[in-house]
Amino acid sequence: MRVNLSSHFRSYTASKPQVEARGTTVGEVMADLDRRFPGLRFRVIDEQDHVRRHVKVFVNLASIEDLATPVTEADELTVLGALSGG
Repeated sequence: MRVNLSSHFRSYTASKPQVEARGTTVGEVMADLDRRFPGLRFRVIDEQDHVRRHVKVFVNLASIEDLATPVTEADELTVLGALSGG
């Protein structure tokens, strides 16, 4: 499946905005990404296995928070880091 990453996370992927990953759930996809790009999962998922507060994860166009959300190879995962400022 294609995974789109905002600029917050590209330091883990050698600046690539899109990478490929495998898994049947969002959690499995994140684990696969972490095997290939160590440290990426920790920036997205906290110690309690929840999406971090200032991160948004989308499957296609639907925002998700549950890592057990099923995905297929045809889906597209997008991981966005929140912007802050005033």
